[in-house]
Amino acid sequence: MAGLYYEQFSTGQAFQHAWTRTLTEMDNVLFSSLTMNVQPLHLDAHFAAGTEFKRPLVNSLFTLGLLIGMTVNDTTLGTTVANLGMTDVTFPKPVFAGDTLHVRTTVISKRESKSRPNAGIVEFEHTAFNQDNVVVAICKRSALMHKQPG
Repeated sequence: MAGLYYEQFSTGQAFQHAWTRTLTEMDNVLFSSLTMNVQPLHLDAHFAAGTEFKRPLVNSLFTLGLLIGMTVNDTTLGTTVANLGMTDVTFPKPVFAGDTLHVRTTVISKRESKSRPNAGIVEFEHTAFNQDNVVVAICKRSALMHKQPG
C-alpha cells in the first residue's frame, strides 16, 4: 500500500505532495452539473463577467474534493478505515479554470481509537496553493487509520 499506517504518522509531520492539477472549465461545469449546483457564478461566463471576479469561479466543493484527493496517495491509500469528518474548511482566495493546484499536508494530532484496538485517529491539515503559491483552500480532516498488521 502507498498509504501509511497509524504508527507511521507523527504530530508535525509534513508532506509536500508531488501531484499537481490544472483545473479546466469542463471540470467545473461537469462537477457543478453532477452535483446539481446551478449557481451561475460557476456556469455562466456572462453572469460571472458582471461580478467582482469577472469570470466563473471553480465550485468550492470541487476544490475541496481535489484538495483531499491529491493527498491520498502519500498518506491514506489503502490504510484508511474511514474519514470521520472535515472541519475548518476555508477558501481564502478564488480558484479559476486554468489554475494549477498543489497541496501540503501536516499531521495535527493523533490518538488511539477508544472503540477499535486495531485503529487510531489522525487529524490532518491540508492546504492547497495555486501556481503562484497563494493559499486557495484549507481543511482539517480526521481519519480513522488502520494500525500495522501483526
